[in-house]
Amino acid sequence: MTSKIFKASFIASALFAGMAFAPVMAQTTYTPQIDQTQQNISARIQQGMQAGRITPAEAQSLYRRDREITARESQYKSNGDMSPQERQQIRADLAALSNEVERLIANGAVAGQPGQPGYPGNAGNTPGIDNAQYNVSQRIDEGVRMGRISQREAQRLQRRERQIQRHEMDFKADGVVTQQERRQLRNEVAALRDQIERMIQNDRRNRG
Repeated sequence: MTSKIFKASFIASALFAGMAFAPVMAQTTYTPQIDQTQQNISARIQQGMQAGRITPAEAQSLYRRDREITARESQYKSNGDMSPQERQQIRADLAALSNEVERLIANGAVAGQPGQPGYPGNAGNTPGIDNAQYNVSQRIDEGVRMGRISQREAQRLQRRERQIQRHEMDFKADGVVTQQERRQLRNEVAALRDQIERMIQNDRRNRG
């Protein structure tokens, strides 16, 4: 009788210990503050777009960086144990993204106003090129979802897209984008778009 009582007590103790230990294990991948920070950043991007401080092309680039951080976070969590160093890396990445969002919002240039980006008559405005870049970003994402563009290929395409964006920023630095500069940007975007469409139309899947 004593043996049975002891055995039952041992099993109950083991179950209690397991229940107490399980939440501790779960805590290693629990990141409420990081998740909240990501939500706040997404909200600020939306606010920046509504206020005309962030263009659609800029928003697309910011959202892509946010997705890259989310993918990295998922990778860190995949083994069930997210280390303090990994948490610190995610926080640093989010801080850099948040700073970039706030820098764009605080820029003071309001789209749709004379002399500012977004106003049709402004010599430094490139709405057609910005929309084309936004569409290119969308097609890359669509190609990945369809399985026609691999993650490695998407990264290469996105590097080319960022290069075009850097060219555009350089051209806009003096407040005027010349016809020659606009032509160069259009040609670069068109070449990238054509490459994306060829990859999407290709029957091979998940290459590279």
